Amino acid sequence: MRGNFTLLRRLLLASIACVLGAAALTYLVDPLQLFRPSRLAYYSDDTRVQNAGLIRSQSFDTAFMGTSLAIHFRQSDIDRALGVHSLKLAMTGSNSRQQGFVLERAIERGARRVIWAMDDFIFVDAADIEADPYLSVDLYRQTAKGIASYLFSAAMAKESLFALLRSIPPLQQKLTLAAPFLPVKFALPDVDDIYALPRDFDVARDYNAKKTLASFAYITSPVRSRFLGEGYGYDAMLRHFERDAVGLITRHPDVTFDIYLPPYSILQFVAMRDASPATLKIVTDLTARIAERLTQLPNVRLYDFRAIRDVTHDLNNYSDVIHHSPAVDAMVLKWLASEEYRVDPEAPLKSLEELESQIEAYRVPRPQPNTPLSSRTSEAQIRDP
Repeated sequence: MRGNFTLLRRLLLASIACVLGAAALTYLVDPLQLFRPSRLAYYSDDTRVQNAGLIRSQSFDTAFMGTSLAIHFRQSDIDRALGVHSLKLAMTGSNSRQQGFVLERAIERGARRVIWAMDDFIFVDAADIEADPYLSVDLYRQTAKGIASYLFSAAMAKESLFALLRSIPPLQQKLTLAAPFLPVKFALPDVDDIYALPRDFDVARDYNAKKTLASFAYITSPVRSRFLGEGYGYDAMLRHFERDAVGLITRHPDVTFDIYLPPYSILQFVAMRDASPATLKIVTDLTARIAERLTQLPNVRLYDFRAIRDVTHDLNNYSDVIHHSPAVDAMVLKWLASEEYRVDPEAPLKSLEELESQIEAYRVPRPQPNTPLSSRTSEAQIRDP
């Protein structure tokens, strides 16, 4: 009996030693850079987690926020076009609660300018930030609970061990090359590469009219068109806009907010026109209120890129009805730098009225022969992959 007790005690002590050893390894390596910047750092595309470390470890004066419509921007391009030192915090599929929370942390760490791609879908109803299962508020706040979840995470211990092995000179090159193919998250050597398309990416293959029209046919199909309005409700969306956007902006009057309404393809709105007109009314009513409200705030510059016909009617600029190509990313930065398409506070609805007139007049081009009538893109991915 005593022998069994001794064995159990040894097993318990060994388990505790392993857990504490793993926590010590994570603390020393610190793959997320929560405690200290690292010259040997690698980065992850899991932006909801990675952003917590970026805010703590990077030097920046400008925070860049958005959904997947803004996820492929490179920080170096933002810096070069706008003359800033930026930190890209865009998160695929993120909502206004998540974005506002993360931006608040960035402002606390020194951001004096925010560039915000304000997709109307971010204001749909969702869990309160304190109950959000996809964003660890304690990790961002560095509470005892957040730090413990980080240090005692088996996943982070694995990442730390891999980072430690990768720091050994004979293994460094081999493991760095192998990292993208291994079950590790922290595989990107440059912060500029976080969720950015490879520089040799074949744009024409993934951004073309054929794919855009196929996506339009897919989402307007009678069996799927109900998804166009999923999550849209004017009262709830307006409430979230006031709380998450206006609330953040008014709490930080010394921060400049450059907010832009992204250049969806015209087919996004035409899909609503043809298959879900009630949703289109919610979108136009909501963005009218957004324009009227934001243009009255002294620390906001609002831009509306949705009615730029040369871009939004050229379906070769898109991979589906909303996600635009890197060439359009570059245009967005140019427009922000020149303050082109800035909404006039004296006429806040002018661009929206132009967009409404385009939506009403637009006729969908007939698909080319052999164009598939279904898309690889699901309803959720049409919103935000």
